[in-house]
Amino acid sequence: MKVRSITEGDTEVLVPIPVEGANFAPSAAPVFYNPVMEMNRDISVAATSAFVKRMEPDPEKTITYVDALSASGIRGLRIANETGIHTTLNDWSEEACDLIQQNIDNLEIGHNTIASHKNANVLLHEKHFNIVDLDPFGTPAPFLAAAARSVINLLEVTATDTAPLCGAHLNSGIRKYAAIPFNNEYHSEMGVRILLGRIARELSLQDKAMNPLLTHATRHYVRTYLEMKKGAKQADKMLKNMGFIVHCPACGNREAIYGLAAHIEEKCGRCGEKNMLGGPMWLGKIHSPDFCSETIAELEARNCGTKQLAIKMLELCRDELDIPMFYDQHLICKKLGVSASAIETVIQELRNRGFKASRTHFSGISFKTDADISDIEIIIADLR
Repeated sequence: MKVRSITEGDTEVLVPIPVEGANFAPSAAPVFYNPVMEMNRDISVAATSAFVKRMEPDPEKTITYVDALSASGIRGLRIANETGIHTTLNDWSEEACDLIQQNIDNLEIGHNTIASHKNANVLLHEKHFNIVDLDPFGTPAPFLAAAARSVINLLEVTATDTAPLCGAHLNSGIRKYAAIPFNNEYHSEMGVRILLGRIARELSLQDKAMNPLLTHATRHYVRTYLEMKKGAKQADKMLKNMGFIVHCPACGNREAIYGLAAHIEEKCGRCGEKNMLGGPMWLGKIHSPDFCSETIAELEARNCGTKQLAIKMLELCRDELDIPMFYDQHLICKKLGVSASAIETVIQELRNRGFKASRTHFSGISFKTDADISDIEIIIADLR
């Protein structure tokens, strides 16, 4: 296997060289390394460090982190090298483990870093870790049960199968996540909430609950950081944030219905057309503003190649309303036959009329608000 040296953050590692002209496709090298995910890794280092600082320091206890599906190992190597916590880098590929061990030796971090060659589910069922990180190629669904059992304090999950999550591959999404998504204007947030709903149900089987600290949908993937809470009562409380979205494709009216048993009206109360039902999914908060700020502070203090882009995105996450499903301004304007105003103008006018409103990290042309579609259309029409 041919390798080359690259530097991300403060960590220099060897990564595989793909077949010439293959553009980093997963099959282009014996061990997968994706340079496009650098911002994901920059945020991972910052968020993990921010969380570790929240944990009560105890010199008698070691904070343990596992990258259960390491591939080239670059994420876990950066965690070990840049945060100093005890790290296990696991992969089923022998070539991946050999490369990981070579990088551990080169970085001289063997005192706090272990290369593991196991099936990820086996490892997670065998051991408990304070922080469990799932970053698979594709869906994390096959690993969620084991991760839910293993994790103690923080669960970090990436999903790159956005087509099933967001409804473009409907049947695949139903199989993997046991939920029905909409492939509509807010499909990216739908994917986030479908993923969180699947994780919540897995955690509840272990009498655990999650407190979402940071969740973002960026390009072709979803990433979430979930603080763990223990106990059946916490799990019961968490499940109250599960529910469904009722959506009218004709007029755009939508409503969040909480609970795992939902009764909906067959026809839209606004226009009389047939409603659609999506879910079950997570309807609770997806960010903690305080944690977003703490992660931003970590990014500002670190040497990260995507620092400015990452901070800008996290600021949007921090400031967006905790309301399920955003509105696409251009779609509404097209329906009304009017030109779109600047998004900040729309948000300010919503606030002027007594509604809550914010931008959203999901889309630059979209916003979140507690106004219903009728009020939104009136305000946008008045701005033309």
